[in-house]
Parts: sequence; structure tokens; C-alpha cells
Amino acid sequence: MEINLLESKLLVEEKKIILGNRIPKDFFVTSGIGESDITIHAGSFHLALKDAGIEQYNIINYSSILPGIANKIEKPEGLVHGSVMESIMACSHSKKGELATAGLIWGWLFNKKTGEKYGGLVCEYNGHDSEKEAKNILEKSLLELYDGFLEDFELKSIEILIRSFVPKKRYGTALASICFVNHEFPVLGK
Repeated sequence: MEINLLESKLLVEEKKIILGNRIPKDFFVTSGIGESDITIHAGSFHLALKDAGIEQYNIINYSSILPGIANKIEKPEGLVHGSVMESIMACSHSKKGELATAGLIWGWLFNKKTGEKYGGLVCEYNGHDSEKEAKNILEKSLLELYDGFLEDFELKSIEILIRSFVPKKRYGTALASICFVNHEFPVLGK
């Protein structure tokens, strides 16, 4: 059976759909530390990813917003090696003897009138302060973000994840991450 170029183009056009921006759905949280005498990226950072259990994925970082459909789960088994994992990550690099601290804080916005979950806010801490000071900074950062939503929304269900250590090797990395495992794709049309 022969299909000419015009018929081929029409068949391809018929199969197209228009998708809206994908919406991150299920996520898990993790943290890790790593140290290396060689380098940061292929050394301490990679080893921190390994400690966190996410070294097998290509990580893409998001900014600090959780959609209303987002749902915290346990890390699933069977994620594909080399697949893309999108995350909201805090990451701190340090040198031997210097504290590396990474932390996340997140909370959910609920509509004051309807009680409906609207979405979430996340703040990252990447630095060299103690975990206590990092927690203090994270709490202040979240309240500062929440200020723009204060009139219509309540901030609830706040969680914090902080990881820190002092490397004994030349380079150290601490990280904390929210890792998305799937997305919804709104279909806008054909």
C-alpha cells in the first residue's frame, strides 16, 4: 500500500493533541550526604545522591511550588535507571571540616472559605549553619512566602527535612529533596 506525502501529512495531523503544562502529582522525600577527595559533581554530589537513593536518575530541579494534586508517597520500587526525575532540591557543598547543611520546608495552602487544598509552598536552605539555625531560617522563609497568600488561604501541614554533616574528605555535599514520580497532563484539544 502506497501513501503519498499529502496523505501522510494528514494522518500525522489527525493524531496530534494539545497538552497543557504537566502537573506534578506523586512525590517522595529523601536526603543524603556524600564526601570525596576527588571533586564535587562526580564525587561528593553523586555520593549524596546515592545516599538519598536517587543516583540512578537524571535530576531536573523545580522552583518552590507544589500543585494542589500533589501527594506524598513512599519511594516506589522499579523506577527506570536513567529516567528523568524532577525535584525540588536543597543542596549544600562544603570543604573538609566545614559544615554542609541542606533543608526543605513545605506546607499546604487551604482556602479559608471552602477548606479546599489549593497547593503548597516549599522553601530551600543551602548553607553552612547548624540544623537549628537552618530550621529557623526555613520557617521564616515559608512565612515570608505565605504572606502573599495570607488573605485567602491558611497554611497547614508543615513538614521539614534537614540533613547536615562535616566532611572528613576534601569535598562534601548534603542534600534534601522532594522527588516527583509522575504527572497529570491536561488535554486542551486536538
